[in-house]
Amino acid sequence: MSALEMISMGCRLNIAESETLRQNLAANNIDGDNLIIVNSCAVTNEAVRQTRQAIRRAKKANPEKNIIVTGCAAQVDPAMFADMPETSAVVGNFDKYEAANFKLGLDSNRPDIRVSDIMRVTETAPHMVSAFADRSRAFVEIQNGCDHRCTFCIIPFGRGNSRSVPAGLVVEQVQALVDKGFQEVVLTGVDVTSYGPDLPGEPTLGMLIERILKHVPDLPRLRLSSLDGIEIDDRLFDLLTGETRMMPHVHLSLQSGDDMILKRMKRRHSREQAIVLVERLKAKRPEIAVGADIIAGFPTETDAMFANSKSIIDQCEIVHGHIFPYSPKQGTPAAKMPQVDGQVIKERARILRKTVARRANDWHRRLIGSRQRILAEMSGNTGYAENFARVRFDAPANKGQIVAVEITGVQDKQLIGRVAA
Repeated sequence: MSALEMISMGCRLNIAESETLRQNLAANNIDGDNLIIVNSCAVTNEAVRQTRQAIRRAKKANPEKNIIVTGCAAQVDPAMFADMPETSAVVGNFDKYEAANFKLGLDSNRPDIRVSDIMRVTETAPHMVSAFADRSRAFVEIQNGCDHRCTFCIIPFGRGNSRSVPAGLVVEQVQALVDKGFQEVVLTGVDVTSYGPDLPGEPTLGMLIERILKHVPDLPRLRLSSLDGIEIDDRLFDLLTGETRMMPHVHLSLQSGDDMILKRMKRRHSREQAIVLVERLKAKRPEIAVGADIIAGFPTETDAMFANSKSIIDQCEIVHGHIFPYSPKQGTPAAKMPQVDGQVIKERARILRKTVARRANDWHRRLIGSRQRILAEMSGNTGYAENFARVRFDAPANKGQIVAVEITGVQDKQLIGRVAA
């Protein structure tokens, strides 16, 4: 059976789910010879545009193959993708785990649409747990969907309401990955800090982590994807700051550094709460590296409001920044608010990226002379430190091997070093 061609757009969760989808289709003997699956993203209009572009490009390069579109954008607007002449079928975010749905539309001239009402989905089946099979780190999906309604976000309508994978299944998957040789596991989801209230006993994310660490003692490194800081309770805080197997790296869903913009976004934290959280984290574990998502040019954002977003980068010592220029997403409340000029948005995003880059460069230079434990990637002489700094070192290592590296300098926005004796 040939290898299935999979095009994954958007977030790490999409990429992880694509791997699950690939394995599921192979297990069900779906022949990938004449098939290309596009796992779409709906987070912004630009993401949808790029998805459509990827579909056209794939069909042009492989005119004999059938294109099936799935993922968030397909869930939100299936008709738009069905109307594309390149498309053979559209499969929803829940429906993509039924292998038979990928046989739709292949023998007819009209695209089939198989998209269920995502808001009615309540099950937490094992298919929600997935991992990269060909990378040094494994990703385990512990949660999907979101119960919050941020005014800029369409994702709840692509993913549905929050639902959690039972802890026992998560532990089993983590153990299986460790048995396969993975040294690091990343817990991921749409809103991972909302884990648990839909499960019996209402476990929390902290309780899940404790269970993983207890029952998988051979797991060296556990990392978390993006966190909503307002949901970091005392149990999770203590694990992040006191458990050595938890990586010293916290990526926060900040979105803005201005209180009025945060209110208009319907975020649940304030600027001060974000700053205090980071201060507390670093007071208990100074080596923690902070990342953040920040949107530039949200509707009604003034120069003063933007200045608050810029300054929070320094106040929270953000060294891993995901900066998103705002673009209105049809169907969201923010799309109806007074918009900021596009060129202004572009310039503000550039300034935010430059500010993060300066902060990251300073951080890198402070790490010179330190010893870091690096998880080697496929290239053999690059990888990530526990604090998620990217490091290139002087001797090859096997993929997935953890090596100690003495940091000697900074080059091309990454650390360089030599393998310690």
